[in-house]
Amino acid sequence: MKAIVCVKQVPDTSGKVAVKADGTLDRASMATITNPDDLNALEAALKLKDETGCEVVVVTMGPPPAEGMLRELLARGADKAVLVSGREFGGSDTFATSQILAAAVNKIGVGPEDVVFCGRQAIDGDTAQVGPQIAEKLHLPQVTYVADIQKDGNSLTVKRMLEDGYMMVKVQTPCLLTCIKELNQPRYMSVNGIFTCYDKPMEVFDYNALKDDPLIEVDTIGLKGSPTNVFKSFTPPQKGAGTMLTGDDTAAQLAGILAKKHLI
Repeated sequence: MKAIVCVKQVPDTSGKVAVKADGTLDRASMATITNPDDLNALEAALKLKDETGCEVVVVTMGPPPAEGMLRELLARGADKAVLVSGREFGGSDTFATSQILAAAVNKIGVGPEDVVFCGRQAIDGDTAQVGPQIAEKLHLPQVTYVADIQKDGNSLTVKRMLEDGYMMVKVQTPCLLTCIKELNQPRYMSVNGIFTCYDKPMEVFDYNALKDDPLIEVDTIGLKGSPTNVFKSFTPPQKGAGTMLTGDDTAAQLAGILAKKHLI
């Protein structure tokens, strides 16, 4: 049994966002972190490992420096890492990215009891599209916005968060789950994990390694195969300071302000 975790290295959005002339992010000039929701997905896989002894494989698509992020995830407890990297994959939108990651998961192999975990969404795009698209391309049942997981044989009982409540879903494996922060508290790297992370296997899948998969075609990957065009990327201006109301008549003051703005 395997738990395959799709992760992404994202820009640290607490700093300035750098954009290239073609509208894509200049990731090389920005500090990066592991996408927060993906850490919840990894923790879900590690808890499954604690319960069943399954192998945890982390996979990401990115430039060669993303190896550092994968080593950190190995130090948290993952058993194996796969870096999908190649110039042909550069500039991919969610459609093209899901094509490539689905091909990588195909190459890793999905068995009858396996589970693919993804974070709900990435903080750089906020689309929440890649996980569900991977599931569709692998023809796997999927449950999104997962807040709790209980395994029973070849099925999972999953608590799915909705806008106004929760839904309990029973799904057969193999399947794909997208995880939210309410699911768990990600564990830290351990001292032993840091010492042993460089002894754990890491593979690199380039274009040649994946090109035989039917999902990988020149017109479905990279910038050329991306139907989404970003018109403009920019850092939004910071909001100004709010207005503090003091005294015993704050309700009347607030009503007066809202009335002047024709809000009431």
